[in-house]
Amino acid sequence: MPDYDFSSPRLFVPEDLRPGSQIPLAPPQTNYLFNVMRLSEGARVLAFNGRDGEWQTRLERPAKKKGALTPQTQVRPQTAAPQLHYLFAPLKHARLDYMVQKAVEMGAGVLQPVMTQHVQASRLNLERMRSNAIEAAEQCGILTIPECREPMKFDTMLETYRGDRQVIFCDEREDSQSPIDTLRALPASPMALLIGPEGGFSAEERERLRSEAFVTAISLGPRILRADTAAVAALAVLQAANGDWRPESA
Repeated sequence: MPDYDFSSPRLFVPEDLRPGSQIPLAPPQTNYLFNVMRLSEGARVLAFNGRDGEWQTRLERPAKKKGALTPQTQVRPQTAAPQLHYLFAPLKHARLDYMVQKAVEMGAGVLQPVMTQHVQASRLNLERMRSNAIEAAEQCGILTIPECREPMKFDTMLETYRGDRQVIFCDEREDSQSPIDTLRALPASPMALLIGPEGGFSAEERERLRSEAFVTAISLGPRILRADTAAVAALAVLQAANGDWRPESA
């Protein structure tokens, strides 16, 4: 596990982080730091914006109901955004919130909703999705907020990703052989992980996925998993086999 300061509160801010500047806090952030965390003026708060790395800042109280941060020292330089794209059929509310948070924690750099035939949620609140992504990044020391994209149709997804990267999809009908072996046998290339809806992919969608050379099916074992559980399991497998969990020498 990386050496990291888990004792200080950590916030995402959209403004540039520069020494001597003062960054106003949104009302919920002010309430969180002063009333929930019960911090006093002068307390140490970590801040990041996805561009300038992570900074140690000083908590200020310019007015009774206002808060601000003064950047002092950069404690971590900015890292590149993760290259893994997470493609998913939207779920309903709480399960979608959970899935988005876990995908961010597991290293997804792009969150791309895909509208499949059996999708449960026909509408998607992008602001809510981004809020969940920010919350996960704040809590887990992540420096870059994943890109939260507008939903695309299944056909558009195939056209968009054909020739762009390898797409891995979890198929409950795939033979229960080791997904690690399947993934490690693939040539090195950027990857995307595709998770279907609770009802699974339709027969037509599954046939189309299996007909594409840039798509590889993997199994997650003999048990039928809910879509949000499958997301965590598949991301862990992919990161262990081909992602940033795997030593460079492996």
